Amino acid sequence: MAAGRAPGLFYEKQLWGSGADVVVGMDEVGRGAWAGPLTIAAVVIPRDRRVYGIRDSKQVTELKREKLFDRIQGWCDSVGVGHASHEECDDLGMSDAQRLAGQRAIESLGVDPHTVLIDGSWDFLDGHRTQLIVKGDATCLSIAAASMIAKVTRDRIMRSQAESFPGFDFERNKGYPCPRHKVALMGYGATSIHRRTWAFMDRVPWSGQRREPASSQGILFRESAPSS
Repeated sequence: MAAGRAPGLFYEKQLWGSGADVVVGMDEVGRGAWAGPLTIAAVVIPRDRRVYGIRDSKQVTELKREKLFDRIQGWCDSVGVGHASHEECDDLGMSDAQRLAGQRAIESLGVDPHTVLIDGSWDFLDGHRTQLIVKGDATCLSIAAASMIAKVTRDRIMRSQAESFPGFDFERNKGYPCPRHKVALMGYGATSIHRRTWAFMDRVPWSGQRREPASSQGILFRESAPSS
């Protein structure tokens, strides 16, 4: 897997130069998965120290991500991770689940952000000053570091679930669509960690049809989230 060009500090330096003391990078993983949580990481990186090897998590092998994880955690000034469980993804819909996980990540940082750098073109974080960066995980060091933290954290959760659900290959596919995952669903039906409102559930033999998201019936946010 190609390592890709290293992300830089262009956006952080602009903000630091304008007086922003706490610049946060944020990225998510798990939005397109069929099973497991949506996970968002938020990090504050130091101005005067670097860790080499940080890239968009998609450009780095799983083995290398694992090797870098503790180093990145120790390098960052602050790290926060927030999850929206598979039930919350169902009950709230993905947009509100992403807002909830993002807020949980910010709350777990332990610092008050001046600006949050978000990968992509959608501002899902309410109540904070944000800057959207398309392909930010490939160009912005704070976001790239957050992408590594989020990916490793969620991958570990899914690997820990693999023993409970043999045949689904969660240790490899991490709950994302793939041929083996599809075959397992058709043969065994959905597990207790699958997102049951998604369209793929229409073809799962035992379910027959999707259930309606509970949020459409006025259900409020759950406060619980899976442990990282």
